[in-house]
Amino acid sequence: MSDNDNSAIFNYHRSMIARHGNKSHGALGWTDLDSQLLRFKILSEMADFGKYSILDAGCGYGDLLAYLLRLYEGITYTGVEQIPELLEEAQCRYGKFPHVHFIQADFIQDELPLSDFVLASGSLNYFQSDPGFIYHAIKKLYRSSKSGLGFNLLRQIIPNGLLASYEPQQIINFCGTICPNVQLRTDYSQEDFTVYMYR
Repeated sequence: MSDNDNSAIFNYHRSMIARHGNKSHGALGWTDLDSQLLRFKILSEMADFGKYSILDAGCGYGDLLAYLLRLYEGITYTGVEQIPELLEEAQCRYGKFPHVHFIQADFIQDELPLSDFVLASGSLNYFQSDPGFIYHAIKKLYRSSKSGLGFNLLRQIIPNGLLASYEPQQIINFCGTICPNVQLRTDYSQEDFTVYMYR
């Protein structure tokens, strides 16, 4: 991820915080709360996460953690976020929960702790100047998992220079070169798809 790409993402979220406040899904760029929760639901169907440690790549406010805590008790969770304003709010909300901690880091550039599952909801959707970015990101996050990686991507967007869309079959074909068990979910949204990669 280039410095220019990072700057664009930082500037976008800071402008959304200024517009929506630092406590809403709007500050994270979600169209509405329902679309965020739907993506969480599909990711949560990947496994019984109550038995595993989870790393949330690009955790924002830790909203995925809040969703999973309604389903499972005793989750071991690490949230990784590079934008200080988002990380600060996540720590405020959930930092005192047992077995929960947050790291300020770029999940592509920085070393990540090994976790059973790595999840990425919405955090891989930003346009990158490097056309190979998405493949590098998938490989990096998959390597950081002991049991698997789950992530969602956009397949339809209104071009605005900030977001990127992907062809599901192309992504699945790549994932199959590094993972023995890949599953594709396209049954929940016309604009989004989810990939499960199991070790």
